[in-house]
Amino acid sequence: MELYKREFIEFLQSAGVLKFGDFTAKSGRKIPYFINAGEIKTGEHISKLGEFYAKAYLEKVGNKRTALFGPAYKGISIAVASSIALAKNGLDVPFFFNRKEAKDHGEGGVFVGYKPKSGEEVVITEDVITAGTAIRETMEIMKGLEGVKVVATFVMVDRKEKGQGDKSAMQEIGEEFGFPVYSVVDVYDIIEYLEGQEGNEENVARIKKYLEVYGA
Repeated sequence: MELYKREFIEFLQSAGVLKFGDFTAKSGRKIPYFINAGEIKTGEHISKLGEFYAKAYLEKVGNKRTALFGPAYKGISIAVASSIALAKNGLDVPFFFNRKEAKDHGEGGVFVGYKPKSGEEVVITEDVITAGTAIRETMEIMKGLEGVKVVATFVMVDRKEKGQGDKSAMQEIGEEFGFPVYSVVDVYDIIEYLEGQEGNEENVARIKKYLEVYGA
């Protein structure tokens, strides 16, 4: 496993973002591990998370200037932190996010921050995709930006799960909307990491059993 992947998994655990137990995903699936960006609560942690996303962005997108969109609520801080980290790497990109409810006074509207213009490209920053439910909701929101093109989505972890069919949710999203979904690590990286640590036999077994049912 690449060093940065190991460092990222260690970071997720130390920050309380990666947890093991019994959880229910937005898709309704009962899952044995949970990725929760809402556990990022300090300046150091959000700064570190942004650095990992910036690394992935520069690796996959390069120095192309896009606008980062962070879906409310967890995606907001990821977009902000990623834009700061990219700026430190010499790439100054704008960011914006949505309100859960449209504002009918002041500047109004559903979007806050940069307003992409027709012909501009957008990258979505999310925490994780399980069945693709949240990203489809995000794409409905993006319809309010005429002529704006989403060119990629970045998430922390590729869960390697089936979406609505037998293909992975990330593959389905890519085919449905025409853009790639990238991750810093995937569930098999997490399994490999756990297998190298003592006391994780039960967590590994539960994740593997879950993937036997929902794995793509």
